[in-house]
Amino acid sequence: MLVLSVRQLTKSYRSGGEPINVLRGVDLDVSSGERVALTGESGSGKSTLLHLIAGLDASDGGDILLDGASIGALDDAGRAAVRRERLGLVFQQFNLVPSLSVADNLSFQARLAGRHDPAWHTELVERLGLKTLLKRYPEQLSGGQQQRVAIGRALAVKPVLLLADEPTGNLDEDTADEVMALTRDLVTRTGCGFLMVTHSARLAAMLDRHVHLHAGRVA
Repeated sequence: MLVLSVRQLTKSYRSGGEPINVLRGVDLDVSSGERVALTGESGSGKSTLLHLIAGLDASDGGDILLDGASIGALDDAGRAAVRRERLGLVFQQFNLVPSLSVADNLSFQARLAGRHDPAWHTELVERLGLKTLLKRYPEQLSGGQQQRVAIGRALAVKPVLLLADEPTGNLDEDTADEVMALTRDLVTRTGCGFLMVTHSARLAAMLDRHVHLHAGRVA
């Protein structure tokens, strides 16, 4: 079943009074349980595409269907609700709440969405190796530990789609491989779709499918 369908998506920005066409008619599908790597050179539109799918920015044309509903048809409040309840977002910067413990960071999005599941929370803690860290705060964690918390927070809501933008960019290679393997397994466990922007061919090869953006189009 398709959880994401992108059709003829376009986006441009103005720089120095001149339009810069970033996306030039992108088509992309992601099915439930499918793990897709999105690669491309700098400036090819990878992060822009992810931001549009997440409803963090509006496209110029085309459509994005998430679980059958059009993102473009929603107002700001509707897009915020989708991010809270239907999407998991993981970025290169961990974006944890500094004043919250690991346990509270993990459950933060799920509680906001009214979707906190204690049994699933416990399973995430076990699978992510966070059991001894629950009372710590983000500043007391390593980069790899912080990213595991960020992934757990994104998956705690049981999203239909997990979006990740260079999620291992701040990690060393061994930690990156470990975090990727955990993410891949948890995506399989939840059955959500997974779309990850990465510059790494090695990490892209760990996923089911590889999509390459070139000059604003899927190559």
